[in-house]
Amino acid sequence: MLLLIEECWLCGCALALNKVVTCLLENIDNDYKVAAHLITEFNIYPLLLDCLINGNEQVAAAAMDATKKLAGFAEGMGIIFPSTKGGDTDLGIIASQCSSLGRVRVLALVVKLFSVSSSAASTINSLNLLKLLEAEIRNTDDTLVTLSVLELLYELAEVEHGTEFLSKTSLLQLLSSMISDNSVESILRSRAMMISGRLLSKEIVYSFIDEPSVKIVISSIDGRLQSLEPSDRDECETALESLGLIGSSIQGATLLLSGLSPAARHVIDAAFDRQGPQGHGRQLAALHALGNISGETRSENNIILNAEAEENLRRLVYEKASRSSKLTPSGLFVSVLQQDSEIRLAGYRMISGLVTRPWCLMEICSKQDIINIVTDPTTETTKIGMEARYNCCKAINKSLAQSSRVSADPAFAGIAAKEAVGMGPYLVRKHVEAQPIVKTAERF
Repeated sequence: MLLLIEECWLCGCALALNKVVTCLLENIDNDYKVAAHLITEFNIYPLLLDCLINGNEQVAAAAMDATKKLAGFAEGMGIIFPSTKGGDTDLGIIASQCSSLGRVRVLALVVKLFSVSSSAASTINSLNLLKLLEAEIRNTDDTLVTLSVLELLYELAEVEHGTEFLSKTSLLQLLSSMISDNSVESILRSRAMMISGRLLSKEIVYSFIDEPSVKIVISSIDGRLQSLEPSDRDECETALESLGLIGSSIQGATLLLSGLSPAARHVIDAAFDRQGPQGHGRQLAALHALGNISGETRSENNIILNAEAEENLRRLVYEKASRSSKLTPSGLFVSVLQQDSEIRLAGYRMISGLVTRPWCLMEICSKQDIINIVTDPTTETTKIGMEARYNCCKAINKSLAQSSRVSADPAFAGIAAKEAVGMGPYLVRKHVEAQPIVKTAERF
């Protein structure tokens, strides 16, 4: 073993060190104390850190993978985070002394270790290693480094057990400041919006983050959307997408639709605003965002919001319709469903969420064109399109069944949503039997 480790060190091969760690963990009959003793005795972890910081991309990735394996058991965590601070393996000290590339790699290791378990995340939080991320975000002198750190933070926001720890940092405030800062590069603002959206899309986060902090984030995105120029298409689409992420949680959707001038107005305006090829991405992002806000991704019990939010949602849709040539929400819905397949798919999601509301159900049922498109299994040709159309059809049928007012109205008796649901998502309209053709025989 010692010869192998020395050989790995001489050739700088973290790939072999990774194999050593894997071999140790797999061949000791789960006796992690023995593995930890051998790893400590042969000084493997410092070698891994050196490979991480100074090796090429492949070597650094192998070193990170081996270190993550160490963090999978308590004794390994003791090696990575010893009780005595300030040693050669202190990640905070290493990050402060190495190059910008080395710092980014150390931060990437911190994020990887954070994702291993809640106990690892707790240890990292107690050692204030998350503050290394905050420091790099504050320093916007090097755009590439800041962007790399934001990418790591985007990954960190996806860790389920990390929400509580992230909520105790100032990261959300830093992201809000970055979004509102006109001097910051557009790509950095966009990533900050997406990270905020991903973090605030989780229901559990609202147990740890107070409402004013969430409102500050929403206000900063709202402000950016108001100040963007028509040429800032990418940032506009990102802002709309981030609002959709926030709106996928019931608390986020409620806040987006609260107040005299709700932030969700940007989403509704863009969702029904056709501006040709240049506005396609903006409309697509807005339709998906409106689908999230209206509850398409939420459980059945969490679709409907509070009275203020629901009234603002209805008002904004009707106001948008009144300012358009379509005049009614049903006209807006038809316009969306008559566009290309990407827009239609987003339209199906939007209708699936909105149709739970009685006013939207009445609008849909009053327009036969909508019913014809949604109930026609030949409308879509791709699997994802067929399933989106079918889910929309099911949502309409379910709302019809639950609405005594609409189901009792003779004008809506001919709606074939139930029949369409029974046909499934992938069937053709009807099975056509082969018919014989009688014709005069050809003579030569």
